[in-house]
Amino acid sequence: MKVPLLDLKVQNDALRPEVDAAIKKVLDSNGFILGSEVAGLEKELAEYCQTEFAIGCASGTDALLLALMAFDIGAGDEVITTPYSFFATASCITRLGAKPVFVDINSATYNLDIKQVEAKITEKTKAIQPVHLFGQCAEMDFLREIADGRGIPLVEDAAQAIGAEGGSKRAGDMGAIGCFSFYPSKNLGAMGDAGFLTTNDEALAKKLFALRVHGSFERYYHKWVGLNSRLDAMQAAILRVKLPHLDSWTEARQQNAATYRELFTDKGLTEAITLPTECENGRHIYNQFVIRVPERRDGLKQFLQDNGIGTDIYYPVPLHLQECFAYLGYRAGDFPESERASKETLALPIYPELTSVQQEFVVDKIAEFIA
Repeated sequence: MKVPLLDLKVQNDALRPEVDAAIKKVLDSNGFILGSEVAGLEKELAEYCQTEFAIGCASGTDALLLALMAFDIGAGDEVITTPYSFFATASCITRLGAKPVFVDINSATYNLDIKQVEAKITEKTKAIQPVHLFGQCAEMDFLREIADGRGIPLVEDAAQAIGAEGGSKRAGDMGAIGCFSFYPSKNLGAMGDAGFLTTNDEALAKKLFALRVHGSFERYYHKWVGLNSRLDAMQAAILRVKLPHLDSWTEARQQNAATYRELFTDKGLTEAITLPTECENGRHIYNQFVIRVPERRDGLKQFLQDNGIGTDIYYPVPLHLQECFAYLGYRAGDFPESERASKETLALPIYPELTSVQQEFVVDKIAEFIA
């Protein structure tokens, strides 16, 4: 049996007639950049994320960059964030000349350890950028108290968290700006690069709409130095076909997570394998299903690969130990939980179309390796 980490073919084949019709509509219109498809998607995304505004852009990375640009973050400024995340989380800060100030993670959720944030705030802190990692929201209520009391904006890195919830709020509705990715592997994936931002602030929304088009409200007249980060109509049309299916796909991921829990428990593996933690009063959308293997993680990964099972490591090197960030002066041991997670975590297949038979095969092989 083969169990890939992700199988987009099944999902895309099922939607092929609708996707073909949506693409044909764009081709017939000859309007390929922004336009009515993008505007329609933005309206639907704002409704889904329960925000006033959604702003389409070219990628999740650009969404982070645009958000920081909207707050005029630059040289000499500091942005507090996590070292245990995808590279763009920190690279967008440094591209603007600002300094990422890292805070270690909570060992259970892999999100920012909120107890450590306040001590890192200085007069140079211009934003706090929590990451909703693996599809579960960071503890935003506490972060909002800290940030609001000091007038510091919260920028949500929600690239893996569309539809995730913390309490009564959805990802993207918890801070000043939410940043999302439509990378094909995401719960809602485009057929290429794409992203979007959310906000409830009309002035911020207007600025973001301009920043994505070279800082311009009117062609050839530029209020700010922005980016060329427009969402193209083809991707918007495809995403509009997919968006109505997102909740059912999320429910399938959640059911797959529950099935894994039952299987790991029935096999007596919960002492050797740590399963993902689900926070109370939240909605975990399981962009990834990440287990923790305190010993022989790399050996297990190779064994599963040899048996036709796809896995991945998110993330093998925490950001503070990346070569390009050596100038920040961090050393091994500075963020022990992030470093331990990078050595122990392993993502298993969790995509909506995964079958229970495939899941049984995965857990059986893990049990075989552990034995």
